Amino acid sequence: MGVGQVPQYVSGDPLFVLDGGLRIVAWNAAVEELTGVAAEEAVGKPCWSVLAGVAEDGAVVCHAGCAVAREALKRRACSSQSLFVRTTSGRRRVTVSTIAAGGRDPQFLHLLRLQPADPSAPSAQEVEQLTPRQREVLELLGDGKDAREIAAALGVTVATVRTHIRHILRALGVHTQLAAVVRACPRGS
Repeated sequence: MGVGQVPQYVSGDPLFVLDGGLRIVAWNAAVEELTGVAAEEAVGKPCWSVLAGVAEDGAVVCHAGCAVAREALKRRACSSQSLFVRTTSGRRRVTVSTIAAGGRDPQFLHLLRLQPADPSAPSAQEVEQLTPRQREVLELLGDGKDAREIAAALGVTVATVRTHIRHILRALGVHTQLAAVVRACPRGS
């Protein structure tokens, strides 16, 4: 294999490969199917910007200072982790297994397994009890907008948006905006 060439990794499960800088260098058809993101869109980008993984409680898991990547770079075994990844149809719950490979030029293989739907996911009734405006605010939160940006987009005050957010959190039984987005998003099937 020549310099700069990436080996082909074959797997029936969703699989992608990162270089030592956490940039995606390979993205198979199964991960395309899971995420709805084409290889051409993913390859060359940092993994966290494509998957935007979060934990059950809404805590950001995928970021530039990834603890799993740091451990893998040290050639330490990494346990599988459960997280929600961004897809074109909403967040999906997956288990990610990380495998460190390579010598001088490290690579990390991430094998994803779709998890079944979470029984604690909100029922359609819970989400439907939100007003249309609250669902709109929740969708904008899911797009990464803050209260000020949402207020501007909807033509209301920041105080009104904050009131909607408080009602959303109460209705979904969560404590953070990110947890509300994760809880209301579609999960694995």
